Amino acid sequence: MATLKHIASKNSDYSAAETYLIYQHDEFSGKKILDEQGRPKLRESYLLDTLECGDFSFATACLLANRKYGKNTQHGDIKSHQYIISFDPRDAADNGLTMEKAQALGLKFCEENFPGHPAIVCTHPDGHNHSGNIHVHIVIGSIRMREVERKPYMQKPRDWCEGMKHSSTAQTMRHLRVEVMEMCEGAGLYQIDLLNGSKVRVSEREYWMKQRGQLKLDHENAALLATGQQPTQTKFETAKEVLRRQISEVLNVATSFEDFSDRLLQQYGITVKESRGRLSYLPAGRTKFIRARSIGDKFEKELVLAALKANTERKRTIQSKSDRIGKLIDIQAKLKQGKGIGYERWAKKHNLKAMAQTLILLQENGLLNEDALDQRITELDTKFHDSLAVVKDLEGRMKANKELRYHVAAYASTKSVAQQLKAAKRPAAFEEQHRAELTAHRAAAAYFKANDITKLPSPKKLEAEYAQLASEKAQFYEQYKEAKNELLKLKTAKQNVASFFREEEPAQQER
Repeated sequence: MATLKHIASKNSDYSAAETYLIYQHDEFSGKKILDEQGRPKLRESYLLDTLECGDFSFATACLLANRKYGKNTQHGDIKSHQYIISFDPRDAADNGLTMEKAQALGLKFCEENFPGHPAIVCTHPDGHNHSGNIHVHIVIGSIRMREVERKPYMQKPRDWCEGMKHSSTAQTMRHLRVEVMEMCEGAGLYQIDLLNGSKVRVSEREYWMKQRGQLKLDHENAALLATGQQPTQTKFETAKEVLRRQISEVLNVATSFEDFSDRLLQQYGITVKESRGRLSYLPAGRTKFIRARSIGDKFEKELVLAALKANTERKRTIQSKSDRIGKLIDIQAKLKQGKGIGYERWAKKHNLKAMAQTLILLQENGLLNEDALDQRITELDTKFHDSLAVVKDLEGRMKANKELRYHVAAYASTKSVAQQLKAAKRPAAFEEQHRAELTAHRAAAAYFKANDITKLPSPKKLEAEYAQLASEKAQFYEQYKEAKNELLKLKTAKQNVASFFREEEPAQQER
């Protein structure tokens, strides 16, 4: 579930960025942490590389760019941009993500999306919250030092021309979020839909409020432990965290909006109000409502109603399910292959455990009837193949969109050269001099002709269409994975039941 964060900096001291990345800093004051000799302490672990800096440091490369192009001379000018890609903490254990792999992904991401900018790429193994989330810092100088090939997502000259400043617009962030989603999928990492908001939205202010509150609580608990007393609370929660937790607990069990409102009021004293199609919540002790969009998208009206509908269809609370169902082992066949008595004892225990897991799974899903189990497997199989077909279709449309954007960009950037060829006094010499541009122009024209495109589409519309396709793909990809996992569990359960009764029949005949 990689996330993307952007920070623009007006600090003219470019070395400060590298200093922050390699030395330990106090997370509240931002000051460097010193050792006993008063020297800055290096971070325990990090990986750092530079790009587009030549033989110079990042700071020197940025200063040379400022001097060469006469920019970033004012105090209010944005001197650098920092993009932080934070990976899901589970990726390390579940998907084999290492610092080296994250650094390689960060370098590739920087090369593809910020070409021509001096850059630092640095990977850290953990964040402020100590959750174990590997994350990559990409810091770029604001000025592009060379002209680069125009790519489909580039809309204005500042995106590819030498001496122009990088601008992190809404369109740029949308493109980068799509790239992060595609990067995670390609690397087999956890991902979320970065284009349609966040289920839980934590502001910068709330984040640091939580950090300060946790630090204060830790000091208070340490004082209690020193006197032999046990702390009553070890984890600090902000008021919004408490509100999210309480709403989520009710949302997991409620089956209608009336039920949802009544439970919130009865259990936690929270009042729900709808105004102009949006929900607001009033916790006990407050006089002002808190808007749903300020605490997370999952608390908005549309997603709340969707969750309630899902609860109604299931007619039960959401319960945790076993991640794996072990397959029953044919012990007699293994013994004939030469396995010993020790293996037989282990296999019997394994089969008992696997059968217990099978029965729990079938009971939780209400599938103890063979016909119901077969029907559910058929439904999941259909959902699995339908979702996969949609994902493949969306991938094909994204590929076609990308190809079209490439040719539109190439055609627009080489159109003037093609017009100059018509007026050239020496066409052969002009064509030889501009062979690459003319080849790209003709290839684009041939592509449009082959696909019956008479009017060039707007690059902005193509970019928006690509983002929408990526969002839909992420949604159906999650459905595909969920259906696949549940389908495998139920097929294994069905196989275990069949194997169990096949073993029981000979035993009954012997008795």
